[in-house]
Amino acid sequence: MKAIKFLGILVVLMGTILACSEQKVKNTEVASVENNGGVEVYYFHNARRCATCEAVEEQSKTALQEMYGNDIKLLVYNLEDKEGAGKAEALDVSGQTLLVVSGSTKIDLTNEAFLYARTNPEKLKQTLKENIDPLL
Repeated sequence: MKAIKFLGILVVLMGTILACSEQKVKNTEVASVENNGGVEVYYFHNARRCATCEAVEEQSKTALQEMYGNDIKLLVYNLEDKEGAGKAEALDVSGQTLLVVSGSTKIDLTNEAFLYARTNPEKLKQTLKENIDPLL
């Protein structure tokens, strides 16, 4: 009975990990990202979302609003929509991603976002600030 319970938990855990997996985008130079000369923060997600995926969006949006008001907004795209897929292609994103973009600089904060969104939102806020402030 314990083995069946353990396997059930393992299957659920692996399903969650696979559903929330993302493709890594390294901090790279980008030749042709349309950016209005400032900093933009993008969150790309799939149509099917887990609680952590939703928390990344909610906590990032709240943190940006608190720190930067209307100057920096979170731009959210569904990768399964035509518009989202097009924007993802332009930014060379292929999976769930939280991305800070300024000019030719892209900073991938996906790992930190998924790590802290539910367990330590203040750490996510601090991470966003540490990566955005030098770009301003």
